[in-house]
Amino acid sequence: MQDKNIIKSTFFQFFKPIFSKNLQKKIITFGADKYVKKLTTFQLLELIICAQLNQQRNLREISNNFNDDRFSKQIGVESFSASQISRRLRDLPTELLQSLFVEIISEAINQIGLSVVNQELGPILRIIDSTTISLCLTQYPWAVFRKTKSGIKVHLALRFLDGNTIPEKIVITPAKRNDKTQMDSLIVELEDVLNVFDRGYLDYKKFDDYCQKGIRFVTRLKDKAIVEVIESQPVKPDSPVKKDMIVRLGTNQKKMKYKLRLIEVDDTKGKLLKIITNDFDLNSEEIGDIYRYRWQIELFFKWLKQHCCVKHFYGLSQQAVENQIYIALITYCLLQLLKLKTNYQGPLLQVLTLLTTCLYDFFEVFLKKLPHKRRNSKGRRKIDYEKIYQMTERQVMEGEMGLFYDLTYDPVIL
Repeated sequence: MQDKNIIKSTFFQFFKPIFSKNLQKKIITFGADKYVKKLTTFQLLELIICAQLNQQRNLREISNNFNDDRFSKQIGVESFSASQISRRLRDLPTELLQSLFVEIISEAINQIGLSVVNQELGPILRIIDSTTISLCLTQYPWAVFRKTKSGIKVHLALRFLDGNTIPEKIVITPAKRNDKTQMDSLIVELEDVLNVFDRGYLDYKKFDDYCQKGIRFVTRLKDKAIVEVIESQPVKPDSPVKKDMIVRLGTNQKKMKYKLRLIEVDDTKGKLLKIITNDFDLNSEEIGDIYRYRWQIELFFKWLKQHCCVKHFYGLSQQAVENQIYIALITYCLLQLLKLKTNYQGPLLQVLTLLTTCLYDFFEVFLKKLPHKRRNSKGRRKIDYEKIYQMTERQVMEGEMGLFYDLTYDPVIL
């Protein structure tokens, strides 16, 4: 039985989503803890996630965490060497982390409340792109990229909804692999999903297949593309959209069977963007705005590399590298879940910064220190009583009742 103070800590509340019965069953199925005497899979995940949150670059720094009695008490392990951590990370089944990743994503999406948000924002945006992570050729010969270096490529589908970015699917390949080879594995065929990707994924044959299957997409057209204009549609005089046309792409030998929609609009720097889509229902301004949301995945990659330590790997094998990337994505999702749980409306980086400061404090202390916007006006305001009730009910069910004895606590502000 766990210590009550540990259960009430910010550390425990942050890691709580990974302690699922499904993961426990899969750990048994994969035999991940079969011959493990200490540092179980759960403890290893806590250890690596904390290392990523604190930007620790090597195994020796991670091993030194056990010198902090508070850390050892939370994890339940007094010491563990760098070499032992390396072996555990290397031998951990990647399929196990993939399952945990999918489970945490589902939890995050459920907390956002898709059914309500979809009615307000229209289609779900699934943004697709990849990023390359360079590696040392001598240490990672299995990922040869060029003559002088190695590298891997992370192909990602990101769900952007109500201002939240949730990584939904990931494929890790050697950096040599072309983006288009992973396109079918990342595209989703659903009526309420609009797939958004850059011009690196242009493939007219696949576009015809997507049109036939009813897969909706928005992408950017290359400047030298051969375009046959079939019809020009009217554009509002005050609209940022310059042209809205029905077109067919390709040369006579490789011309597309299906018609597409070509929208020309200036970006924020005044550069002309040629946007292609097979969605004929949304207006041209909406299509232009949707493609601009594609930049969210670039911001996500930047955030992941800067704050989840995926530029410095703790192991040299392919499995260790892939495991660390999956754990980094799980770390990001845990932060998003914590942000949703606390109903915090500010930047995710603020949650990360305060979390590392209050990690061993009571969760109530973390909540009190997390800044929340307060109204300066004393005028009337609309209070969401249903939301306050749901939040209070969740706190009672999870045993977070200390705040209710604090005279300064205001659930309306929180």
